[in-house]
Amino acid sequence: MVSSLFQHALEVGVRSWHLTGRLLLLYVENSKNLTMDVWRMNQLARHLTSKDHPFYKFGTGSLETLEVLPKKRGIDTRAELLKFYEARYSSNLMCLAVYGRESLDELQKLAEEKLSAVKNSKKDIVRFPGQPCSAEHLQILVKAVPVREGHTLMLMWPVTPELQNYREAPSHYIGHLIGHEADGSLFALLKQLGWANSLSAGEMESHLDSAFFIVDIELTDVGQEHMEEVVGFTFQYLSVLRKEGVAEWIFKELQAVCDMKFHFQDKMTPVHYVSSLANYMQLYPPEDWLAASMLPRNFNSKVLSEAIQQLTPERVRIFWHSKTFQDVATDEEPWYGTRFTCKKIDESLMKVTRMREPGRSTQTNGKAIMEKFAICKDLESLLVTAAALDFCRESCAHNVYLAIGLLEEFKNDQKGNNRKKWQSADVDPRLHLPNPNLLIPTDFSLINDAESKVQFPFVLKKSDMYRLWYKADSRFGTPKACIQMHFNCPESNYSPEASILTRIFTKMLVDYLNAYAYYAEVAGLSYKILVTVHGFQVSVSGYNHKLIVLTKKIMEIIVNFNVNEDRFKVMKEMVMKDCVNFRFQQPYQQALYNCSLLLEHRRWHVNEYIEVLPDLTAEDLRQMFPRIISRIFVECFVAGNLTSKEAEVLIEHVETTLKSGPTVNAKPPFSSQLMEQRIVRLEDGADFIYASQGLNPQDENSALQLYLQVGQEETNMNILVELLVLTIKEGVFHQLRTVEQLGYLVFVATKNDFGVRGIQFLIQSTVKDPGALEDRVEAFLERYADTLEKMPQEDFKRHVDALIEMKLEKYKNLWEESSFYWREISDGTLNFDRPEVEVAALRKLDKQGLVDFFKKYVQRNAPHRRKLSLQVYGSQHLEDLSAVVEAGRDIMRDPVESKSLLTKDGKVMKGKDGEEAGPKSRGRLIDNISTFKRAQSLYSSLKGGLHREYK
Repeated sequence: MVSSLFQHALEVGVRSWHLTGRLLLLYVENSKNLTMDVWRMNQLARHLTSKDHPFYKFGTGSLETLEVLPKKRGIDTRAELLKFYEARYSSNLMCLAVYGRESLDELQKLAEEKLSAVKNSKKDIVRFPGQPCSAEHLQILVKAVPVREGHTLMLMWPVTPELQNYREAPSHYIGHLIGHEADGSLFALLKQLGWANSLSAGEMESHLDSAFFIVDIELTDVGQEHMEEVVGFTFQYLSVLRKEGVAEWIFKELQAVCDMKFHFQDKMTPVHYVSSLANYMQLYPPEDWLAASMLPRNFNSKVLSEAIQQLTPERVRIFWHSKTFQDVATDEEPWYGTRFTCKKIDESLMKVTRMREPGRSTQTNGKAIMEKFAICKDLESLLVTAAALDFCRESCAHNVYLAIGLLEEFKNDQKGNNRKKWQSADVDPRLHLPNPNLLIPTDFSLINDAESKVQFPFVLKKSDMYRLWYKADSRFGTPKACIQMHFNCPESNYSPEASILTRIFTKMLVDYLNAYAYYAEVAGLSYKILVTVHGFQVSVSGYNHKLIVLTKKIMEIIVNFNVNEDRFKVMKEMVMKDCVNFRFQQPYQQALYNCSLLLEHRRWHVNEYIEVLPDLTAEDLRQMFPRIISRIFVECFVAGNLTSKEAEVLIEHVETTLKSGPTVNAKPPFSSQLMEQRIVRLEDGADFIYASQGLNPQDENSALQLYLQVGQEETNMNILVELLVLTIKEGVFHQLRTVEQLGYLVFVATKNDFGVRGIQFLIQSTVKDPGALEDRVEAFLERYADTLEKMPQEDFKRHVDALIEMKLEKYKNLWEESSFYWREISDGTLNFDRPEVEVAALRKLDKQGLVDFFKKYVQRNAPHRRKLSLQVYGSQHLEDLSAVVEAGRDIMRDPVESKSLLTKDGKVMKGKDGEEAGPKSRGRLIDNISTFKRAQSLYSSLKGGLHREYK
């Protein structure tokens, strides 16, 4: 653990606590998970294992399992907990990692002082030998009904844990190949057929004695109708791996990439680092504590082959999730209530999945598969050309990781054995091993330009079509860089149709890039293309050697964009499911979304997208694309190990490509079209309520977001908002979560909308309705006014010092630093020296300044208080919602006379706890978002505003 938190953590750990209170919090946490498919399906997989194995048990726990059922059986939960403590709590089973600025001797002394009292009972490590699946749990097909829309196919095999062979990395090797997405991969074929949206593969649920290897495939609607063929292709690819044998060149390439990533890995948060390190100490010998399983070390074809041999049709467990199984899923998993049906895989499916092993003849089956699924292609197009290998040889001349001999081995292999492979009748010729990765970086040299001495980003170059910000790495000394480009397209968001077509356009860009860019991602590069309110954003990061190559490829795809009818249908389906699945988000997420809708000037509602999507066609996008690209302004930020010349050449290439592309002839936008970001400005004394029903009728949780708007970007105001949140955070958690036990999710935080600052309280609960939650927050703030007044000076100084320390904390890596600068550029605030300026202001702040701020903006009836209450009512609080809506309408009709929320018979409405609901009466009900926003004034846009860089 981090040494500065050591003492606090120990004090928290030894405090006395009340078991009932902890059980109630566990109940609330479990309630939050009941509608989340990731928890539901994980437990279903556990449910279908051997009851004698611990893996079968409930994975988390609930009030029922820890209190209700034990009481029925006469079991004392606390006594059992103490028994567990006595049986398992021993220092010889523990590992400790301490991280701090102190010397090693000082850190050791600290650990000895604080932990020497932990007794060593010389307990043995508990092991659970054997796999959790018996024969009856293998070769099964499980159809399950998820909460969210969509179809998922998961193939799962019990395997030997990689922990037992972590130096040979068998699961890493197999997952790399099955999860590959470039030409020849399983996913590339499924995507070509329009059957899959995504595929991932790797080891899961790993323990010392058991593990599962999983292939997880997100199916399209069409793919849902071809499940058997998808399974067949999966086993065909596994057959490719067995027939080809283990390829040493692939292992070496994987080893090279892992070695590169390990040696140039970024610093992580200290708490996360020591947490992972302590875990590694439990699993690996001392010499491997730092690297753990991150570095494949030994090529062992026997170990790798044996791992592949475990992935057979006879040992598979297939989990197929879709709402189309509503009528056939007659069984129910006990803890989450997931409906499912389970049966042994029938012989017809086994015929599809069984592939010929070397030496075994299955001519009839192979011929049937070829006739049903295969589309033969030119074999030469599937082979690595001599020219490509020559290029790879030249590119890797100085690469210490890849040997030319391996490439020659690969080349010879392709000329001989591969032709026999593709001519084999039982494997689709479109399935084959990946080609050598030509995007693995080989140049790790660091730039040494004058620009690297510059402290903050600056505008390196600009035109009427772009503004280039540049900041060379002067801190981390790593061969990495990042490129951010926001394409402001005025035509992209003028209607819900335009906005959703732009979203589909960005998804199709990613789709078209996938086969090429996957090699880049394997080689340590990453990219994102995301739709924004004002257009779309391209983010590229990683090792700088091939970074610009990837960026130019993205630009090539953009300007050569064409609409493939089949891929449009798939992307449209994905977007529609994303929109429809919004209703299954957690209630607190719905509250946050509603807040953004109410505050952001230009934003379409998800329901508007759902309404227009069904009628949109590929032809609509063909007509829309030229409009999206017709006028563009690019805000670009280049940071890291790239020279200013490279940055200039890149942005000039972007401009030239956009102006003279084969299908585009972009022009700069008119000044009236330049991007602006405006936020609704609540008036002093504003007190609004937006109450809505939770979108998932099965979710009992309710949520409250109480937002207090303060003002727009100003140094003193910024530090007061942050300092107040820091001072009350612990009190909010203690009072509202620990003492009152309102919910598992309880926190207070700052809120920053394009430079408009505020404070937000967020609570999700099954215990109280949102109105009652708001009352509890208001009651806390009333008490805190007195707490703040009486706060000792030393406590105030401690909070100030803590905030100063947070602001002066050094960036741990290039991404943290560049993300901060990009946020300043995106918001238009451009305060690159923010930490230093705000720390200087904090050093001058006194306690009275904070007290005055609280009285002015935060406490009830404060003269400049501006409150917006976002209330989402879960299924068990719908009666409270009806009362709030009715009372709110009364207030709107007569805001002077209506002093409290009343029931229909005229009595003051009370919550379930018997408390009067009067405090809720001050809120004016918002019954139409658009009408509300039109009636409000707006803050000015900092983006494109008065700053000299925008002139």
